[in-house]
Amino acid sequence: MGGPSAERDVSLSSGRACAAALRGEGFEVTEVDAGPDLCAVLTDLKPDAVLNCLHGRWGEDGCVQGLLEWMRIPYSHSGVLASALAMDKQRSKAAFAAAGLPTVESVIAASTEVRTRHVMAPPYVVKPNNEGSSVGVYLVHDGANGPPQLSADMPKEVMVETFAPGRELTTTVLGDRALTVTDILTDGWYDYDAKYKPGGSRHVVPADVPQDIFDLCMDYALRAHQALGCRGVSRTDFRWDETRGAAGLILLETNTQPGMTETSLTPEQAQACGMSFGQLCAWMVEDALCGR
Repeated sequence: MGGPSAERDVSLSSGRACAAALRGEGFEVTEVDAGPDLCAVLTDLKPDAVLNCLHGRWGEDGCVQGLLEWMRIPYSHSGVLASALAMDKQRSKAAFAAAGLPTVESVIAASTEVRTRHVMAPPYVVKPNNEGSSVGVYLVHDGANGPPQLSADMPKEVMVETFAPGRELTTTVLGDRALTVTDILTDGWYDYDAKYKPGGSRHVVPADVPQDIFDLCMDYALRAHQALGCRGVSRTDFRWDETRGAAGLILLETNTQPGMTETSLTPEQAQACGMSFGQLCAWMVEDALCGR
């Protein structure tokens, strides 16, 4: 847990929650804040398995997965290729399109260019190509006077994506089955604060949407999981423009390391399907041990 990414604080929260839940299930747990000495720490610990609660770069993009493969330590969630592919938003969208899944137009552009002109017609969204949790996301509204003034810490290249209007829906995949659909209700943009601050959003589980939309979310999430080659747990996010019916359902991205905090969506969905948080954490550890 932890690590050096922009999502460090969320990862620490996920790790602490999972560690406590696993101890409640009878596991012997050591919490490791991942740093440059990670290889040495794991060599000393000799764990039976690693529950990967890292989020963002290095922990979610195939890097730590490669280290664990090299050390021959079983670990939870997706492997090297699926992790790297899912974290690269543009390449994962290409995989989704190849699988016949609905996405919106996007381009990779230099941050300097994005600051000086509209690289596509508004409304559009600007975000890093390889971060999660709505870190560094800019929404440019229709009729905006000028391009977004990106912060200096944005990467040299960013993704610019056509804005998909509508409701925020999400579906977790556990192994080879989709769990359910959540409707995420916020007062505004579903940003970092809305995701992680208490009261930032309300979750309706299962989502009160037409059955065909519910079924499509379940189908698309499982197909996205399979298209990327994911294993264990993943969560796929959607936007649904209800004025367009089924044609208004757009797949945004798939998260190979869904959050495990008190406000996180995946534990909520598991609970709605009769699986406690402790049972979910135990399932992930057992899946790591059985799958490698």
